[in-house]
Amino acid sequence: MSTGRTELRERCSSIDAAREALAGFGDVLAAASGAELGELLESLDEVVALGSAARVSVAVEAARRGEVAGSEVQLWVREHAPSLRQGGAAAVARLAVDVAAAGSALDGGGPVEDSPLGLVLAAVEAGRVDAGVGCAVLREAGRLTPLLQPAAVPTVTGKLLDLAQAWGPSLMRRLRPRLIADHGHRGALDDLQDRLASAARLSMPHVESGDLTEYQLWMTPEQAATLEAAIGPLSAPSPNDETGEADLRPAGQRRVEALTEVCAAASGLSAETRAGSPATLHVTMTLADLRAGTGAGEVIGSVATGTLVGPEALRRLACDAALIPHVLGTADEPLTVGRLERLFTRAHRRHLWVRDRGCTFPGCTAPAAWARAHHVRHWADGGPTDAANAALLCQRHHTTVHRRRLWAEVRERPDDRGRYVVWDLSDGSYDRALATLRPPPLESSHPPPADRDPGLDEWWNDLAVDDGWWSTPAA
Repeated sequence: MSTGRTELRERCSSIDAAREALAGFGDVLAAASGAELGELLESLDEVVALGSAARVSVAVEAARRGEVAGSEVQLWVREHAPSLRQGGAAAVARLAVDVAAAGSALDGGGPVEDSPLGLVLAAVEAGRVDAGVGCAVLREAGRLTPLLQPAAVPTVTGKLLDLAQAWGPSLMRRLRPRLIADHGHRGALDDLQDRLASAARLSMPHVESGDLTEYQLWMTPEQAATLEAAIGPLSAPSPNDETGEADLRPAGQRRVEALTEVCAAASGLSAETRAGSPATLHVTMTLADLRAGTGAGEVIGSVATGTLVGPEALRRLACDAALIPHVLGTADEPLTVGRLERLFTRAHRRHLWVRDRGCTFPGCTAPAAWARAHHVRHWADGGPTDAANAALLCQRHHTTVHRRRLWAEVRERPDDRGRYVVWDLSDGSYDRALATLRPPPLESSHPPPADRDPGLDEWWNDLAVDDGWWSTPAA
């Protein structure tokens, strides 16, 4: 006992000497060479790691003796180790409490050496990892142990400690599937991923009109892999070799546009959609705004009710989406309700796939399956829904065409480059071309509703199309 007491006094004297040596250490560093600075940092790092380990050992000893117990351990650590008040006291206290629960110093007990707690304590006391990382390893080992074969628990805990020592605890979760696959019970990984399905969820946000809408999404590995397989090809940068246009969209923008494209293709915003489908967009808009191309439409009938959609966005949606407008008068009275026959039919699409082969924007290589049918003369400007007024465009260039207001010539026969659709890429070419065109005649097969407000006459003639898009509201 006296020998142990003597050794303790000697070590305490060494600690005091080290403390004096480290105080004001920065004042003498100007005399160190570059090589010496690296050596000093290595030595100091080892001292700090061993000091952190010794600090845990002291707390463990106090808890094992019963000098302090339970919730008081953390308070005791905070009192005697002020630097841990900034963070870390809870981890030191947890290790001390867990070790004390495994056995006391008086009975010679303690955690089993090859148990997760025994392995972690040994690593912490050796200075391999600090208390916080050790607790993270214990938490991960606790999650994995029920899924592992008993004999594999020490091996898995050792691998977690190695990974945490080299890279920190953040990567341990990524290693979890591999550890379960290699060392788990038969079917353990499948069972884990099956249980994840009940926790997977997509938040239901309040859709913002004048700001970005935030979604929170948690997916199982299978769901995430499926999503990435779907949006990966669509979200790759696509510079235009023909025009020299670089793809300057940030990665996040490319991904969200790819996700929108996949949803539009798969959820029913297509030619097969019919009125009343859950995927159909219903939008109200006043007659004055529709005439002037100003204001905004308001979404109704879904979680996004109240969302405002600008007139240009409505024009894009009107090309190839299940959009039903509800036109309102000056007193917000319903004047007319649209229906979906304005959309390009399956026959139209098949023809365009054969004719255009893919996106018709110069230099774009997006295949036809990724493209949508665009009204060259916009539907809202009286453009008919037929192949002679249609061009395939991918999502990116569909937005570009509307934003830059571009016009295309649709030819009956291909030019010398095999193009049926030739785009005028000068900004505003659409407006210049539209100014030279006469308003389309009103088709007698689709007369305006008999009970329509007389004030709609001029507007009806301006927007009349040959596909019977407007109908009288149901009584």
